[in-house]
Amino acid sequence: MNPLLDFSGLPRLAEFKPEYVTPAVDRLLAENRALIARLASTEVAATWRDFVEPLEDANERLSRAWGQVGHLNAVMNSPELRETYHANLPKITQYYTELSQHPGLFEKFKALAASRELDGLTRAQRKIIENELRDFRLGGAELPPERKARFMAIRERLSQLSSRFSDNLLDATNAFAYYVTDEVELAGIPNDVRQAAREAAQAEAKSGWKFTLHAPSYLPVMQYADKRALRELMYHAYVTRAAEFGKSEWDNTPLVAEIVKLRAETALLLRFKNYAEYSLEPKMAESPQQVLEFLEQLAARARPYAERDLGEVTQFARDALGIDKLEAWDLAYASEKLRIARYAFSDQEVKQYFPETAVIPGMFRLVESLYGLKITPAEAPPWHPDVRFFSIHDGEGALVGQFYVDLYARPSKRGGAWMDEAITRRRKNGRLQTPVAYLNCNFSAPVGGKPALFTHDEVITLFHEFGHGLHHLLTRVDDLGVSGINGVEWDAVELPSQLMENFCWEWEVLAPMTRHVETNAPLPRPLFDRMLAAKNFQSGLQTLRQLEFSLFDLHLHYDFDPHGAKTALELLDEVRSRVAVIFPPAYNRFPNNFSHIFAGGYAAGYYSYKWAEVLSADAYSLFEEHGVLDPATGSRFWNEILGVGGSRPALESFIAFRGREPKIDALLRRSGMVEA
Repeated sequence: MNPLLDFSGLPRLAEFKPEYVTPAVDRLLAENRALIARLASTEVAATWRDFVEPLEDANERLSRAWGQVGHLNAVMNSPELRETYHANLPKITQYYTELSQHPGLFEKFKALAASRELDGLTRAQRKIIENELRDFRLGGAELPPERKARFMAIRERLSQLSSRFSDNLLDATNAFAYYVTDEVELAGIPNDVRQAAREAAQAEAKSGWKFTLHAPSYLPVMQYADKRALRELMYHAYVTRAAEFGKSEWDNTPLVAEIVKLRAETALLLRFKNYAEYSLEPKMAESPQQVLEFLEQLAARARPYAERDLGEVTQFARDALGIDKLEAWDLAYASEKLRIARYAFSDQEVKQYFPETAVIPGMFRLVESLYGLKITPAEAPPWHPDVRFFSIHDGEGALVGQFYVDLYARPSKRGGAWMDEAITRRRKNGRLQTPVAYLNCNFSAPVGGKPALFTHDEVITLFHEFGHGLHHLLTRVDDLGVSGINGVEWDAVELPSQLMENFCWEWEVLAPMTRHVETNAPLPRPLFDRMLAAKNFQSGLQTLRQLEFSLFDLHLHYDFDPHGAKTALELLDEVRSRVAVIFPPAYNRFPNNFSHIFAGGYAAGYYSYKWAEVLSADAYSLFEEHGVLDPATGSRFWNEILGVGGSRPALESFIAFRGREPKIDALLRRSGMVEA
């Protein structure tokens, strides 16, 4: 049997071959279209059981099969898989566009919404119907035939462009390598990073050390390399990826321009003034103006702190490091030196206390204590030898969910960290389908026979992604469309992930999950206190950087003319001139690798990180009030946030948990942007 067509249990990822994709996709699409024709006919009643459930079943099978293909394309990319992925992507896009515009299905949902049966449905089911009607309108169901055809063509083209954007960035990243043969050039670079670079060179039968643009190699060079020319070389290569300076076929510049034009046309077809209004329709935020006001107010609060941060590191670089003019490739290096001078510790020192073998069990203990769960290793065929698999059981031993963990960077894996769904919880034919998640990071793999070591920032990243995973895995909703993260407003979906980050700053959480890789000693309390004192080190700069990206994204989709003479890069420069305090070199091509908005789901939505940070900081303040490991507060968070998924509006869920609407005060306090 084609493993992509087996939905009886866990995905059979170890058996996957690219040649399975096209037959599976073609069969599922044919079956689904035949079913839809029947469901849309007069012989099928507009009821939940006769109409909605069969449609959900069919779309879930397609989603699970294609989800495996998309997942493996992201974590085990190969020329063969990429080719078959691109060959089938237009078919998938066309199907979902057809679905969103299908007049028969739209009429059936409208009939169900107007029927007596509606009152007898659960709240989750009523929310699904409400969302479906909204999504039909946003999908072009009300357009005349000629506009529907154009809308479909745009959707297909945008999916192709987004996939190409991601491929170009991965190819440009993989294409660069810098080989060092003189050890003098490595001054300042930590030993474990050198060891990884040595092993990378040896794997190619080369002498010396190999450095790449993948995060575990690139970031330590920028932070620790004493040789300024090496930092500049790596920086230049990194910020010019997928731009006009490299291979023309990898240049994302024309893709950016076309994506923005097509998004604007999409919005106009649906009678929205701009793509930002279209994007915000299913989100918490009410209008682009509201989001702009939020971002600009936060920028005004952050700017004085950012100016202070920049002044401090600039003066330190000049006085202590002899760098008269602080350049972009000096900032991470000078900042790390300043932190060491001010707080008497370095990231590298802290990293020795966070071996994977202590961090993972420590993170699991936190979740177990908060929610009364048990997390244990389990068996599942992996797609790579580094992948691990775990099960979650409740206090009575019932299986709650399962998840894969894929932590290390490799050339076949796209950058960043993310959670994705493998299987979503639902109750079907009286049986409960337990959810399964993928957790993916890009950390340094173990070297020299030692376990992988994580920086504290990487620990925070791991907690963040596990927070997304818990949102998916701990849902108590039995209906697919609003189970887990499904149906959750995009600008609220970061709440559980960002809330988890806060626990990484609690001594009672952190201390038990540390063990020095050489001595086995736990993290010393004085070192933790220095880490805590440095928690908001340069938080003004970091906040302003996020706001710069958010404002660029929103303006690009709100009041930018995609047909005008101004380019996206010029718009970014304008945004920087208003809000930024740091200005990169003219050759920096940040838009060309801004995957979140050009190859992800964050178009006119990057502000969501800061929006949800207000929610998460305020929500976490309740844990602080009752004790951060308080099981009662954990139970309340599970009941009111994690458990309800998208079955009700996110604001309603937040109020149910916190007892009031969100306030920005906790975010400002936790970011150190409130004067003592």
